[in-house]
Amino acid sequence: MQPENDNGDSFGTWLLSQQDHEGWIGALAKAAKSDRRFPRAGDPDAVRKHLSEAQAEGDMFEAVDDAENLWINR
Repeated sequence: MQPENDNGDSFGTWLLSQQDHEGWIGALAKAAKSDRRFPRAGDPDAVRKHLSEAQAEGDMFEAVDDAENLWINR
């Protein structure tokens, strides 16, 4: 997995900037912002691991998948 997208943003940093995104990606971004342990410099796998440890809902994992596709293509 690449640590940054073409704009030089780590996935975690990019995700935090997506709070205004509609749907689950926005919800995930809002939850990440309030989570002091969120892997801000992490890649998508680090975010998935963090969500797994936090016993997040399945929809959040789908949101990570969708967000990863957007992040890679930015």
